[in-house]
Amino acid sequence: MIVQALAFYLFALTTVAAGVMVITVRNPVHSVLFLILAFFNSAGLFVLLGAEFLAMILVVVYVGAVAVLFMFVVMMLDINIVELRQGFLEYLPIGGIIGLILLAELLVVTGGWALAPEGASVALAPVADAVSNTHALGEILYTRYVYLFQAAGLVLLVAMVGAIVLTHRRRDGVRRQRIADQVARRVEDTLEIRKVESGKGV
Repeated sequence: MIVQALAFYLFALTTVAAGVMVITVRNPVHSVLFLILAFFNSAGLFVLLGAEFLAMILVVVYVGAVAVLFMFVVMMLDINIVELRQGFLEYLPIGGIIGLILLAELLVVTGGWALAPEGASVALAPVADAVSNTHALGEILYTRYVYLFQAAGLVLLVAMVGAIVLTHRRRDGVRRQRIADQVARRVEDTLEIRKVESGKGV
């Protein structure tokens, strides 16, 4: 029991520290590396909870795909950090309001569990001992929380489209293929036929 408690505090403190470093470091590549560290420690917390399937998904999907893809997107965008920092104070009030709203929501959720302890038994979904962790998770996701699961998929789809739009934005000095202009080309605009006399060049 002591070993589990020590492992929990180690993973939890490392996750919180990595999360703070994600939003405080200046280099976006270092930020992604700290995000990967937070994912690994969160997977360790899932293992301690007995949710080994979620831990595996967190490592395989988020670390192996999302975080690496995000790193490549950051490197391709050629972000000017100095230019981004110039408008930081302009968005500080909006960010502060959003932070206060999130803090209020966390306090409401925490206060609800403290004021109504019986709510925990209502939220629990009893699972038979013979059912595996993956089977139980699939039953809950695709029955009780199927609409929320689909909404999460739509959010990820919007995030993917946003990353593609940012990557394919127009930049000065970069030539891009314009399919509409290619289709609208006429033979007269691109081809010129000349009659060359024998023994002479063009």
